[in-house]
Amino acid sequence: MGQGRQEHIATSLAGTVSAEISASLAPVDAELERRYPGDPGTRQPVHTVYVPGDAFATDTVRSWGDRALAALDEHAPDAASFAAVLGLADDLAEPVYARVRAKLGREPVEDLRVDFEDGYGPRPDTEEDEAAARAARLIAQAYANGTAAPYMGIRMKCMEAPVRDRGIRTLDIFLTGLMRAGGLPDGLVLTLPKVTCSEQVTAMVRLLEAFEKAHALEPGRLGFEIQIETSQSILAADGTATVARMIQAAEGRATGLHYGTFDYSACLGVSAAYQAGDHPAADHAKAIMQVAAAGTGVRVSDGSTNVLPVGPTAKVHDAWRLHYGLTRRALARAYYQGWDMHPGHIPTRYAAVFAFYREGFEQAAGRLARYANRAGGDVMDEPATAKALSGYLLRGLDCGALDIAEVARLTGLTRADLEGFAAPRWGDLTASAK
Repeated sequence: MGQGRQEHIATSLAGTVSAEISASLAPVDAELERRYPGDPGTRQPVHTVYVPGDAFATDTVRSWGDRALAALDEHAPDAASFAAVLGLADDLAEPVYARVRAKLGREPVEDLRVDFEDGYGPRPDTEEDEAAARAARLIAQAYANGTAAPYMGIRMKCMEAPVRDRGIRTLDIFLTGLMRAGGLPDGLVLTLPKVTCSEQVTAMVRLLEAFEKAHALEPGRLGFEIQIETSQSILAADGTATVARMIQAAEGRATGLHYGTFDYSACLGVSAAYQAGDHPAADHAKAIMQVAAAGTGVRVSDGSTNVLPVGPTAKVHDAWRLHYGLTRRALARAYYQGWDMHPGHIPTRYAAVFAFYREGFEQAAGRLARYANRAGGDVMDEPATAKALSGYLLRGLDCGALDIAEVARLTGLTRADLEGFAAPRWGDLTASAK
């Protein structure tokens, strides 16, 4: 009864009410858009490799790949042995092992930082000057001849008073060297370590502004990562989250928050034997970082393990299992990047990443296909879930865990379609939800 009857639509509010409310919220709308622009939609590397400034060489990227392949040859020469070490399911053993070896041959390092901080230490000024200039020359050459990692840059010394001038000079020499060699590469990444207050972030912004002005670069061309390595960077003296203020102090230049496992743990008094990425103190810090960065376009990176896969096979296998487990744990918590400190870590980095994406691939693809086609199913997904599903598939494609042909086969979607679901505009979300 009543079907087909046209409803009488009545309202009570004057037409000006909605306009007045919109006008009152316009400044808030603009501020939210500025503070929370969303993910930049660019590739995020799965790891960052740190190489001391004096050890970086023209063949570093290829050398890491070769040493990682040699570790596999010696300690896990086939898919079955590698899967047995890591506990990979039978259906994942061959595809993961094959993709790991292919990745180590094709692109062994996704992100490399030439280190002038803890991994380099205090040196005579003339020596660090020379190393910084050399790093610029070698990185420029790598990008020019196609041997660079997708992302490369340096970690300077921090903004604390004892090393501030040295860090600024190293950064100046490095960036000037790149400019003299042809300009700043697209994959350039800079890392500011041991940040304890937002004023140090502001100082880094002013420093980069001065360099851009000196070389007539587009304002905002230079961004940087903030390393979270002290308790003060998480919780300020007034009880507020310092890391949230740091993101705003960066004025749009912050690209990442990187957790420093060992400095942060030591700062809290965690004894050396328990300093690890799965310690409760680490979980707390990374959770604060994650919430502070959500929606800002700033990405969060996990730290590293200092247990190296070296020595006899049994010891290597133990280190591999530890690294694999920590990496899988981080991925489940949406920390899609971490640090690797040794070539022997990258086989298990890629094994963990590839297994993570391949084991959930078919389910994610099926759910996204049903959502895109409004076909229903046993899970009722919303626009936010479609965003997460497409982001999952895009990350798998970027690192080499998945191929676009298999994604298209199961979803019926192109990469452009996936990117549209992964970064919807607010109007798209509300329209999709109707």
